[in-house]
Amino acid sequence: MLRRLTIRDFVIVDRLELEFEGGFGALTGETGAGKSILLDALGLALGGRADSAAVRAGRDKADIVAEFDLPSAGGLLAWLEDQELPVDEEVVILRRVVDANGRSKAWINGTPVTQAQLRVAGDSLADIHGQHAHHALLRPDAQRTLLDTHAGAGGIAIEVADAWREWQRIASLRRNAEQDSAASARERELLSWQLKELRDLGFVPDDWVELNAEHGRLAHAAGLIEGADEAVDALGEGDYAVNAVLRRLSARLEEMAGIDAALGEVRDLLMSAAIQSDEALHALRRYRDRLDLDPGRLAEIERRIAAVMELSRKYRVPPEGLPALETEWAQRFDALEASADPARLEAAEVAARQAYMSAAARLSDLRRPAARGLSAEITEAMQTLAMAGGRFEVALQPSEPSVHGLEVVEFQVAANQGQSLRGLAKVASGGELSRIGLAIQVMTSRDSATPTLIFDEVDVGIGGRVAEIVGQLLKKLGSDRQVLCVTHLPQVAACADWQWQIAKTDRGGETLSAVTALAARDRIEEIARMLGGVSITDTTRRHAAEMLGLG
Repeated sequence: MLRRLTIRDFVIVDRLELEFEGGFGALTGETGAGKSILLDALGLALGGRADSAAVRAGRDKADIVAEFDLPSAGGLLAWLEDQELPVDEEVVILRRVVDANGRSKAWINGTPVTQAQLRVAGDSLADIHGQHAHHALLRPDAQRTLLDTHAGAGGIAIEVADAWREWQRIASLRRNAEQDSAASARERELLSWQLKELRDLGFVPDDWVELNAEHGRLAHAAGLIEGADEAVDALGEGDYAVNAVLRRLSARLEEMAGIDAALGEVRDLLMSAAIQSDEALHALRRYRDRLDLDPGRLAEIERRIAAVMELSRKYRVPPEGLPALETEWAQRFDALEASADPARLEAAEVAARQAYMSAAARLSDLRRPAARGLSAEITEAMQTLAMAGGRFEVALQPSEPSVHGLEVVEFQVAANQGQSLRGLAKVASGGELSRIGLAIQVMTSRDSATPTLIFDEVDVGIGGRVAEIVGQLLKKLGSDRQVLCVTHLPQVAACADWQWQIAKTDRGGETLSAVTALAARDRIEEIARMLGGVSITDTTRRHAAEMLGLG
């Protein structure tokens, strides 16, 4: 769960260090006090989009740090290890810095990461439901994604999409082959000839390096032999051979050091020089013996180099790029060969279609029970959300095969008893959509492995008894995970396990946002404010205390 959030110079926040509790927490305050700003800051730390508006006026940058418990489930630990990021057994620390130009930097556990990596980690730690999230439920793609997530079918949905694209790719090849067989034949003939050239050359990058090294030795063999002879003669075979001189001097200094120990260091240096000179002599002799003047081998190597360079220039790639070019042409040739064989293409298309249908059928098998279960859960929730007699159904309408499977997912609703089911976008009013959307978000969140759920004014458009039921739903959701909710409704806030008040303050002529953790008696005052507005009476306070169970 979210343990700590530190915010510096973000919008109207100068500096906040917040420590969070588990269960259901409510964030309340006047409109514009900065409640949603806290969640916006957290959203940045979770990998959300950044721009210069995030930086407080007159400051260079905004800095947000969020510290979470490391979840035991969900695969985040394995992902961190796979990304070679530092792993702490207890916490995950996400940091985001946005400068005044809108550029941002991100870190996970102190290591720089990309925004995409930060978002992946954030998705495993917290899920933010925005105040307009229910409007997204009107989109067919959002309805389909929500059902697949609820069904645990995200992986198979990706498999279906991949299988669909492969099927369509092969079908396109078959159609193109039927339309352009002559051009395909000409290209195959050219590729066949080019591939033969490259394969006959038999170029191997490692051999090319050694070949050039050998060419360098053979091309300069005479000079190398002459130089080696000269060095051998100077070291050990001439009249004034260095080795002999060094041995004599070493022996003489040995005698002198016996008389005066101060010469011991000079003696040691000369002895070392004599030993190294002798080793150099032996190494040079071995090297000289290996050198060979071989005009035939040199000519052979030069022919080989010339052949490689000729194809390199011809195909406008460096010699080292010839193997990659051969691979590319071979793949293209194989594709053309396949397209030139209608029977082969047709068989491949049939196999691709079968693979798609198999994956799509498995996706349908996961969707059907999930659709029934979600329909029943939302219908039940509607009865308590001032929509008695209403029905909700996740309809799976058979369709032609598509990238999304064999059915179209549509959320349908009958807001009142006796009405027929129709598409959510066609039936629900604003208030009904808010209630249905909230029910869907709460119900589907129960299945999420995400340890922290955040609701930003998702209770807009409801009130009275319905608001109290929503509060109870959120409290129940908070019994096994952390739930944070920005709300204007006293009924929802009263159900929270803990409550913070966000308020604006004037400091040095600047308006800033402040956060206060409310004790039990302070919560009475805040709930009374939410109930009574500007004028708070003792009756309002008693009502607030009753709502909190403190009366």
